[in-house]
Amino acid sequence: MEIISGKDLATELKCQMASQVATFKERFGRIPNLTVILAGDDPGSVSYVTGKAKASEEIGINNVTIRLSEDVTQAELLALIAKLNDDNNVDGILVQLPLPPHIDSDTVISSIEQSKDVDGFHPLNTAALWNRRPCILPCTPKGIIKLLKSKNIPIAGKKAVVIGRSAIVGLPVSKLLLDEHATVTIAHSRTENLAQVASEADILVVAIGKPKFVTPDMVKHGAVVIDVGVNRDPDTGKLCGDVDFEACAPLTSYITKVPGGVGPMTICCLLENTIACFLRKVSQP
Repeated sequence: MEIISGKDLATELKCQMASQVATFKERFGRIPNLTVILAGDDPGSVSYVTGKAKASEEIGINNVTIRLSEDVTQAELLALIAKLNDDNNVDGILVQLPLPPHIDSDTVISSIEQSKDVDGFHPLNTAALWNRRPCILPCTPKGIIKLLKSKNIPIAGKKAVVIGRSAIVGLPVSKLLLDEHATVTIAHSRTENLAQVASEADILVVAIGKPKFVTPDMVKHGAVVIDVGVNRDPDTGKLCGDVDFEACAPLTSYITKVPGGVGPMTICCLLENTIACFLRKVSQP
């Protein structure tokens, strides 16, 4: 059994990006600019936004966080995004989810200029993903594929099971695994015989949002397990994943741990996407 460290891989990739960004001022006259919008003070969201700002600083990207009150109106938020869309110095726009309940997330995400959608959630980016067209990939699914490839784990021809069908992780990572020629099953809370389905996976990706949901009877001997969940252990209060790590790890060939697995790669891929958006803009005639 080997733990795949997203933290270590992200550190390596950030060093490469920092070297790349260091050349931009001389080459293009400026550095990439990422604007993050945070509405409300959800502790998890505040933590994520702080982490993104720190990572941006580490590689030399300019990060601006705009904090809005919990009671900001949808119209005010859309007006702000429209202003950022028109700002040629803004290369990437990220609206931290979840938004306050009175705001429609789909409307907000759709209002972001596709070319500045560093999260990869815009409907046109989603459509391009499913049609195998060039697009900005969602950060967490992109990071999962990088984790697998960093260990040269075979994907083509393997049976992959994804537990979770969210538009943010489950569905797009299923498509990326398909694009790598895996045979993919999308499972969820209503899947019959879920444990049996999961136990047949060579690659098991778990993004269901339930602490320690995956138990040893759901893991095939020698499987690769990618744990996307970030939860609080109801017994200890500590961070834990969707997989019962201590119980399942001995059965696996490779496994990610929470924290330090998928999370750092999500932020790393956000930085990659921001750089890509910047380069596309500055290379346009």
